[in-house]
Amino acid sequence: MPGNTFLSVFAKSPIKPIEEHIRKVHEASELLLPFFAAVYQKDWVKAAEVRKDIVTLEKDADKMKREIRINLPRGLFLPVDRTDILELVAQQDKIANKTKDISGRVLGRELEIPAAIQTDFHAYIQRCIDATAMASEAINELDELLETGFRGREVDLVIKMVEKLDAIEHDTDEMQIKLRKALRGAEAELNPVDVMFLYRTIEWIGDLADIAQKVGSRLEIMLAR
Repeated sequence: MPGNTFLSVFAKSPIKPIEEHIRKVHEASELLLPFFAAVYQKDWVKAAEVRKDIVTLEKDADKMKREIRINLPRGLFLPVDRTDILELVAQQDKIANKTKDISGRVLGRELEIPAAIQTDFHAYIQRCIDATAMASEAINELDELLETGFRGREVDLVIKMVEKLDAIEHDTDEMQIKLRKALRGAEAELNPVDVMFLYRTIEWIGDLADIAQKVGSRLEIMLAR
C-alpha cells in the first residue's frame, strides 16, 4: 500500500488501518485452502504459486503493521490505550506469519497429506479459517465502537462475536484431537519423519485459531478498560 494512501486513510480514522490489517491477514489465511488443495494433488508447482501469494500478503500486512506503529499519534485521544492498539495489531500480524510458516514448511518438504485423513484435514483447516474470519469481523466493529465511546449495544454485539470466536476455537481443539487420532491409525503406512511433520503441521494450523482467539481477547481487554 503506498505510503500517502495509507496516511490519508489514517488521517480520516485512526482505527481504519487496523481494520484493513486484520482483513489482510485473514485473506492470507484463506489461501491455505487452495494451497492444501494443490498439496492433496501433489501439485507442487501450483502449491508454490499459492504460497507466493501468501508471502505477498504477509509482506503487505507486515508493512501495514510498521506504518501503524510509526504513524499512530502518541497524543491521540481515544477511549482505548495506545499500547493496547499496538499489541492488538502485533497479535493480528501473527496470523499472516503463521500462515506463511505453514505453507513454507509443507512446500519445502513436499509433505503429502494421506488420503485417509484429507476430508477431516480440510474441515479442520476451514474451521481454523472460520476463526480468523470471526476475528476480522469483530475487529471491523472498532469504528462503530469508537463512535459510541465503547459503550452501549455495540459493545454487546462485539462481546457476542468474541464468544462465537471462543466457540470456534473450542471446535478446532476437538477437531484436532479427532484428526490426530486418525493420523495415528495411518502411521504404519507413512514415513516416520513425515508423520512427525504431519503432527506438527496439524498443530501449526490449530495455532491460527488460537491466535485469532487471542485477537478477540485483546479486544475484550480494550472493552473492559
